[in-house]
Amino acid sequence: MAELKKGSRVTGGERDKLSTTLRRRYDSGASIRDLAASTGRSYGFVHRILSESGASLRGRGGATRRKKAS
Repeated sequence: MAELKKGSRVTGGERDKLSTTLRRRYDSGASIRDLAASTGRSYGFVHRILSESGASLRGRGGATRRKKAS
């Protein structure tokens, strides 16, 4: 994906195209941080675009701190 110019507005058809591309990559397993790094945009921007597109956002993951089952 071509890196967007930092701070430039993304509107109209360009935003729709970006939204579709980001959602497809996110649904395929890419993280929001990976998408942000590859597009040159912030985590918040990518998160907002995914939310606007109706993507089902994944949980944070990582280790849990539950007690072991006895």
